[in-house]
Amino acid sequence: MKSLRTLNAIGDTKNEKSKRKIVVDEDVIKALSLNKETQAKIIQQLGNAYYNQDFIFAKTERHPGYPIVIKMVQLRMARLLAIAKLNPDLTPHSLRHTHTPLLAAADIALEQIIDRLGHSDDQITKNVYLHVTKEMKKEASQKFAQLMRSLDYDPLC
Repeated sequence: MKSLRTLNAIGDTKNEKSKRKIVVDEDVIKALSLNKETQAKIIQQLGNAYYNQDFIFAKTERHPGYPIVIKMVQLRMARLLAIAKLNPDLTPHSLRHTHTPLLAAADIALEQIIDRLGHSDDQITKNVYLHVTKEMKKEASQKFAQLMRSLDYDPLC
């Protein structure tokens, strides 16, 4: 295991498709800007003691400036889920899995979802997308039938 003192670079992405730019809304931009301002204050206080490699989510205490380890995010999420009495099996990766069906339900084109998620195998996205869109079609049919019943519509007349 490498110590923090000998670590010169953080590993590369999983694959080439993992490197991508995505469009985010103003609320995300504001949150990231606030985070950047907080980091700037810490960098100003710590100077060279801060490992400044411009990480978005960096430690502020022990080994300041190094990226937050995913295990710490998982532990914090588990604690917050327990406090909120929500499903304790959820993980940060669960949020990514939720992202796909929400985009599909919002009628976002399959190509845009694939691009946004950066899946190396488009079939992963397609399977989720097609499942969601099938459910949406079924729901649309049920809603239409309910609407017709509420109008006292008799299709045999």
